[in-house]
Amino acid sequence: MTRPFYVTTPIYYVNGAPHIGHAYTSVAADVLARFHRLAGDDVFFLTGTDEHGQKVEQAAQAAGVAPKAFADRVSDDFRSMADAMAISYDDFIRTTEPRHIEGAQALWRKVADNDAIYLGAYEGWYALRDECFYGEDELITGPDGQKVAPTGAPVEWVKEPSYFFRLSAFQDRLLAYYEANPEFLGPHGMKREIISFVKQGLRDLSVSRTSFNWGIPVPGDEQHVMYVWFDALANYLSALDYPNTDAARMRFWPASLHLVGKDIARFHAIYWPAFLMAAGVELPQKIFANGWWTIEGQKMSKSLGNVVDPRDLVKEFGLDAVRFFLLREVPFGGDSDLSRKSLIMRNNVELANDLGNLAQRTLSLVARNCGGILPERRALTEEDTHLLGQVAVLRELMASQMDRCALTDALEDVWKVIRACNAYIDHQAPWALKKTDPERMNDVLRVLVDALRGIATMLQPFMPQSMERMLTQLGVAEEERIFAALETPLPGGRVLPAPQGIFPRYVEAADPA
Repeated sequence: MTRPFYVTTPIYYVNGAPHIGHAYTSVAADVLARFHRLAGDDVFFLTGTDEHGQKVEQAAQAAGVAPKAFADRVSDDFRSMADAMAISYDDFIRTTEPRHIEGAQALWRKVADNDAIYLGAYEGWYALRDECFYGEDELITGPDGQKVAPTGAPVEWVKEPSYFFRLSAFQDRLLAYYEANPEFLGPHGMKREIISFVKQGLRDLSVSRTSFNWGIPVPGDEQHVMYVWFDALANYLSALDYPNTDAARMRFWPASLHLVGKDIARFHAIYWPAFLMAAGVELPQKIFANGWWTIEGQKMSKSLGNVVDPRDLVKEFGLDAVRFFLLREVPFGGDSDLSRKSLIMRNNVELANDLGNLAQRTLSLVARNCGGILPERRALTEEDTHLLGQVAVLRELMASQMDRCALTDALEDVWKVIRACNAYIDHQAPWALKKTDPERMNDVLRVLVDALRGIATMLQPFMPQSMERMLTQLGVAEEERIFAALETPLPGGRVLPAPQGIFPRYVEAADPA
């Protein structure tokens, strides 16, 4: 019986172009979606764009276009980025779509009907860049001596009528929920910060604005538009056709996993659960925050000119080399640095040498010494059994890592087996067995093909295009590429295509003298 698996990226804010940080979260979610599909689960993978709010309105004004036209353009750019990174989303939601507006307004009504929203007036510090209100005690002193948000964003004193969400009423319920569901928040550092923040006390949250109109109207009071975060977070439900609880897509709720950047963890880990509690809607199973990317040790910044478009990296290094690097370099959940030197080293050492050379050596020997025909599987030695046993447990090991969002650890599990395969081929030396024991040579090559099949099958979520080519060269048919198919050995006698290199080494162009 298949189980539903619903994974989401944040919906990306359209006040700027997509960059490597957006690609990172999307690739991570894509790996999880692909893994669960190959495991036979019923998967729904959502991404999209967040298109309302004062920042978008101002960015549109600066560009000299209407907010909707501006949002259309930037949303298309995010979709282009997702497609260029081979993100296998099932739906791409936009908060300007009628279905989302309907869903967000329905959620508002539900929360309001349960007496969790009231009309008042807001007076306090607002950071436009963060689309967030801050208390006096949260502000810090900036370099110029002015008060700024804890993120460094400028703040202004705002006074206007506002609807409020009774966030303070949910403090104890949230803390009790975190304690009763220890896997709800991750990684541990984010969880600790969220719990500490909530324990300090929660103020009621301003959830509407009247000073601009680029947003979803508040039901029953169209002088107000919804606070952008109430609007945006509702996308996880509106994409499932909420409020139609009988819709086929609603079988995916509660979400299995919301993947977010750590800069928006508070909105997902505090506001979103509280909104859902107020609406009487079940909470998602897990919220996990990934870290930030620096570029060659520096924070990404338009002023420094070091904002990286992932599509430029793909053009230079290839899609799967970039996808691999993003999830291999630093344990998922921590901060990462995009270093050109590290990217080239990962490509040349781990992809071209460790895995690519192993496949090329094995398949070239089959082509040359076995007439390109897959040998039969025969009696196995202790060494053969040990190696294939390491391959056989990969699925279980990786599934456990995926459940913890330990994507980097899952890759390391595979690389331990790749290193074992390289030690095996060097020790068995099938090229020398051609003269001394050709039957044993066949057995060794068959073990290596079987091991490579298992490795390539399990690496498909990370490097879909490269592993498709590798599985084809290993003689694995389309229907034999799901995880369950690994339980059935390939029949001997299958004709393998001529081997071709999968991962070319990257060589830096020489500087012109």
